[in-house]
Amino acid sequence: MKRILTGAVLLGGLALAAPAGAAPGLCEMTDYDSFDCDVSVDGGGLTFALPDGQVFAFALTADNEGQGYRISADARPGRVPVELGVFAPIADEPGCWFGARYDIRFCAMVLQ
Repeated sequence: MKRILTGAVLLGGLALAAPAGAAPGLCEMTDYDSFDCDVSVDGGGLTFALPDGQVFAFALTADNEGQGYRISADARPGRVPVELGVFAPIADEPGCWFGARYDIRFCAMVLQ
C-alpha cells in the first residue's frame, strides 16, 4: 500500500512508525526521476539519499515552512552543507515541497 504524508504529519507519522531508523519510500527531486528511498526522521526533520550519493536534509522550521540542505557524498566533519533555502508545501500535491531560491521541488512518499 502507498501512503502519502505531508508536512508535520509526515514528520510525526514517521517518528511514530520508525523512531530509530528509516521507512522505505518513493522520493522525487528536481534533476532526478522518481526513485526508491529510505526516509529517515530525526526530531523535526527528514533525510533521504539522492541517486548520486548526496543526501537531502529537510528541517521543519515553522508550520508549513522548512529549510532544505544538500550534503555532498564525500562530506567530512566540519564541512558545511549547501543551504537550499526555505521550502513550502505545494498545493494539491501532498508530500511535495518547493524551494524558490533554487527552483527545487521534492516529494517524499512513505510506503506502508
